Amino acid sequence: MFEEAATEFEAVHGTRPTGTWAAPGRVNLIGEHTDYNDGFVLPIALPHTTRVTARRRDDGRLRLFSAQGDGQVTELAVADLAPGSVAGWAGYPAGVLWALREAGHRVGGADLSFDSDVPTGAGLSSSAALECATAAALSDLYGLGLTAAELALLAQHAENAFVGVPCGAMDQMASACCTRGAALHLDTRTLQLRHVPLDLDAAGLCLLVIDTRVKHDLGDGAYAALRAGCERAAALLGLPALRDLAPPDLPAALGRLPAELGPLVRHVVGENLRVAEAVERLEEGDVAALGPILTAGHASLRDDFRVSCAETDLAVESAVRAGALGARMTGGGFGGSVIALVGTAALPQVEDGVRAAFRQAGFAAPVTFTAVPSPGTRRL
Repeated sequence: MFEEAATEFEAVHGTRPTGTWAAPGRVNLIGEHTDYNDGFVLPIALPHTTRVTARRRDDGRLRLFSAQGDGQVTELAVADLAPGSVAGWAGYPAGVLWALREAGHRVGGADLSFDSDVPTGAGLSSSAALECATAAALSDLYGLGLTAAELALLAQHAENAFVGVPCGAMDQMASACCTRGAALHLDTRTLQLRHVPLDLDAAGLCLLVIDTRVKHDLGDGAYAALRAGCERAAALLGLPALRDLAPPDLPAALGRLPAELGPLVRHVVGENLRVAEAVERLEEGDVAALGPILTAGHASLRDDFRVSCAETDLAVESAVRAGALGARMTGGGFGGSVIALVGTAALPQVEDGVRAAFRQAGFAAPVTFTAVPSPGTRRL
């Protein structure tokens, strides 16, 4: 893989690269919109990755090329990088270099060539994969020795401060820190993490990802408005974050809040409970028990958080009707993907059922694939 990437790199940049680094996309099993509320999440890394082939430059220039782009090289002066200064996809790797320098790391220029099979706009964290691959490459090129968690937090800061999306830490932590054969149980306040074994094959199950092909853009303001609503609710309740609201105190808290904030709070409290239940079931080896937890999570995202849409609702409903043990949208919402827990033998009928439902509704045909818990960011 490196030799093929190196040949393409030389054609673009005219020189031999140092290496290739990869970072995966992710699906979140449960724990949606909890990360920026200091809550709990349970993602896995996808086998799909963004790869960056890279070489250090000592002239203060950053040159960016994407195999999925327009065929042009974006060239930037490292010294001129500032939040909001780089539009489009190039803002993500440029933001990572900026974040490293802002953190005090002596990082200069680089030639970076990207290639990716992580679907974009599908709620599968293509931006986090792009950021984490860049962070790993720059860390190695400049001998920084950063840990996976440090890479993830720098990548998150790049997306927050440079690109302008106020995401929590889940996507970058999943991309950087996940391991093969396990889900990542992450406390987003303390960043304490543990790997919970998830052997789908042994349970006779598979995780079906249904990309509805409805593109979402978390930078369009809707995501920021939800986060602001959660933060306002926590402030009104006198809490550091909604994570600190104990479930027995939820009814009284709802009575103290404006009507529009109550559903957001109810979702976050319930979703943290669903993460805890999912981890407990996995530790007991009862993978199939995840099914109803997924479906309950989708109902909360649909009815309380209101980040679903007709296509994701139909994907969930038709998958369950066709035999899935449970399903829900994954990611920030407003389109994107659905995950369904399916018995291996039932996979063809579930895929056929979802496609038939989309066809009957007049929606574009969804793209489906199965996912297994895969390794996080690494050098190839």
